Amino acid sequence: MEYKDYMVRATAGNAQIRAFAITSRNLVEEARKIHSLSPICSAALGRLMSGALMMGDMLKGEKDALTITVDGDGPIGGLLVTSNNKGQVKGYVKNNAVVLPNNAEGHLNVGGAVGNGTLTVTRDLGLKDPYVGTISLYSGEIADDLTCYFVESEQIPSSVGLGVLVNKDLSIMEAGGFIVQLMPDATEEVISKLESNIQGMPTVTDILRDGKTPEDLLSMVLDGLSMEITDTRPVEYHCGCDKDRVERALVLLGKKELQSLIDDNEDIEIKCQFCGTAYSFTPTELKELMLRAK
Repeated sequence: MEYKDYMVRATAGNAQIRAFAITSRNLVEEARKIHSLSPICSAALGRLMSGALMMGDMLKGEKDALTITVDGDGPIGGLLVTSNNKGQVKGYVKNNAVVLPNNAEGHLNVGGAVGNGTLTVTRDLGLKDPYVGTISLYSGEIADDLTCYFVESEQIPSSVGLGVLVNKDLSIMEAGGFIVQLMPDATEEVISKLESNIQGMPTVTDILRDGKTPEDLLSMVLDGLSMEITDTRPVEYHCGCDKDRVERALVLLGKKELQSLIDDNEDIEIKCQFCGTAYSFTPTELKELMLRAK
C-alpha cells in the first residue's frame, strides 16, 4: 500500500472531547530536502508543522491562516510555520545545520536546539487585526509548548503529542502526532479516563515506529470513550509563492530602498524562504516597481 500523508478529526465522550491526529512523513521529508535540514532541525520543524496543520484544521474561513513562530536563544535561532484549513503547511528554521548530542532519554535534543524564549500563534481571520497569543516556552520540545499555549492563551485543557523519526541517511522515517482537547462541559469521569489513557501510552515516536495510523493513535488516546471519526483529509507541504507576491514585497520596501537597488545597476535575486525558488529582477523591472512604491 502506498503511504500518504493525511489527518483525521474526531469527537469522543458524547462530544465532550475533540481530537485530531496526523501522519506527515512525506511533507516533513519535502521540507528536509528543501532546507537541507540536520536531524534535530527536521524533528523541530516536523513537529511544529504537524501541530500547525492540526491547529489549521480548527480554522473556519476559507482564507483564514495560522502562523506559529518559535523564538528561542538556542542554536536553531527560531522557527516559523504557516498553515491553513485546506491541509497545507510551509515553514523554515533560521539555522538548518544544528547538531547536538542526544538528550537524557536518547532522543534528538530539540529542546536544547530551541532553548528558552517564546511561542507566538497568529491567527489571521480576515479581520482588521489578527488574533495573537504569546507564551514563554515550556521546554522547547514543541508538543509541551503547544499544550501550554492552549491552556495559557486559549484556556482550553489540551494534550499535544508530536514525533519525528529520522533515518541514518537523514531522510524521514516517520512523522505525526495528535491534539486532544476537552470541551467546557467535560465531566470528571471523562477527564480522568482521558488522563489515564494518555499517561499509559508509549511516546508518539514509539507509536509511529510501530507503523500506527492516525486512527490507531486516536483509538489509543480515546480508548473507552466511544470515538467517532468526523473528517479525513490529505495534507501537504505547499508554498504558493509566485513572482507577483515577490513584486508586492519589493514595492513595500518603499522608493528609497528600491532606488538604492536600482543605483547598483545589477540584477537582483530574491529566494523564497519557504521553498527556495529564486526570482530575479532587472534594474528596468525595479524601475517599474518603483512607480508603485510609496
